[in-house]
Amino acid sequence: MSTKYGTKYAVVKVFGRQFTVKEGDKIQASFTAGDVGAKLTFPDVVLFNNGTDTKIGAPLVSGVKVTASIQAQTRGEKILVFKYLRKNKLKKIRGHRQPYTVLTIDSIEG
Repeated sequence: MSTKYGTKYAVVKVFGRQFTVKEGDKIQASFTAGDVGAKLTFPDVVLFNNGTDTKIGAPLVSGVKVTASIQAQTRGEKILVFKYLRKNKLKKIRGHRQPYTVLTIDSIEG
């Protein structure tokens, strides 16, 4: 059985957010400290499909883990934060760039 995500995929919690991943995918997750090339393991798998059957966790699927490696530490696009108080003649413009970690999914074991 082939799905739109491929034959083997999982829904995994990564730093508080959920991602649908398959092997070889790159995801942009919230920032975590670590060197480029470091391996990370995520045991919080919510859903797992190996191509023939689907396991849905209540709340997590046991025995399944996702291994990823850090590809890069990047920052997002700059957003401008503008504060204006009309009676005080106050205008402030601040820029912000959110830091991200780019992860490559190495394997889904389960």
